[in-house]
Amino acid sequence: MDTGTVNSGEQLDRQSRILEAALDLLSRHGISGVNMRAVAREAGVALGLVNYYYEDKSSLIRAALHRTDEHDLMLVAPDPASPPDEQLRKALRRVAGPDLLTTRYLSLRLHLWALAQADEDFALINAAAFERYLDGLATLIGNAIPELSRDECRERAADIVVIQNGMWLTALLGVDEASIQRSIARTEQIAFAA
Repeated sequence: MDTGTVNSGEQLDRQSRILEAALDLLSRHGISGVNMRAVAREAGVALGLVNYYYEDKSSLIRAALHRTDEHDLMLVAPDPASPPDEQLRKALRRVAGPDLLTTRYLSLRLHLWALAQADEDFALINAAAFERYLDGLATLIGNAIPELSRDECRERAADIVVIQNGMWLTALLGVDEASIQRSIARTEQIAFAA
């Protein structure tokens, strides 16, 4: 067995556990609940290990924002096994997945959005992530409806994001499944409008 591979895998696992612990704490307690000692306790690792991977609380929050960005990009990732119109429909439905309409996830999103408004560095990360998500969604729209201009695709993507964010926010209020399905249907109407 290659010990370098095992050590590398263990390092990635520990780093991932640390980041997940930070995300959990942020979701439950907001920024005030995230400190290096609490993250180490939550992850079940030594404080020194948290400090090894993340210089300070800000670097943890930046990593959380980047992790959310990666997750969002997966929501609009193309699926080459499906035709373009089905790829778009799948992406529009993914945002209402059961793992996303949870109090934990939605609370995390709210805290990250609020942090992005309070810190210029976090705002830049969040803005770049938002642009990548919009570009991904606009690309899916353009692939499904090639006669649309890039600007039209981006406008539709922006309108869809407003509905998606509204769906996430209202899901915290316990909106019924029928409302969620109507929201998804509305995003499809926007995307596929003639």
